[in-house]
Amino acid sequence: MTYVQRSAIVPFSAEKMFKLVDDIASYPQFLPWCKSTKIFSRDKATVKASIEIAKAGVHKSFTTLNHNDDYNRIELDLVEGPFKRLKGCWRFEALKPDASKVSLEIEFEFSNKLLGLTVGPVFSQICNTLVNSFVARAQDVYDK
Repeated sequence: MTYVQRSAIVPFSAEKMFKLVDDIASYPQFLPWCKSTKIFSRDKATVKASIEIAKAGVHKSFTTLNHNDDYNRIELDLVEGPFKRLKGCWRFEALKPDASKVSLEIEFEFSNKLLGLTVGPVFSQICNTLVNSFVARAQDVYDK
C-alpha cells in the first residue's frame, strides 16, 4: 500500500479551492496527465466520475464516488479501476477569509503486482504533485 500526504497554504479561500478540486470536468485543461474525465452522476453531496490517465506510456482509467462536505472536505472512494484499494481525502481549512490550507491524503494499492510495478511510479508521481497543480490552477483562475 502506498500512502501520500501533501498540503499547501494558499492565498485563496477554502471555498475557492474546494470549487477547483470539485470541478472534475476541467481537469484535462490543466493536468497534463489527465486525458479525459466523465461525470456519471452529481448531486449536492456526491459525484461519481472517472478520470483517464495518459502519462509516460501508461493509459488507465478509474472511477470514484466522491462525498462532498461543502468547502471543507471531499472524500474519494474507489468504484472501479486497476486498484485493489484507492481511498483519498481532500481537506480545505479556512485560515482567513482569503487564505486556506489545502491537504490531500491518498492511499492506494494496485490489483496485481505487475500493475504496481508499471503504473505505480506514474500514479505516485501524479499524487505527489496534485496539490501543487491545484495551487497553480488557482493562481491562473483567481489571480487575473
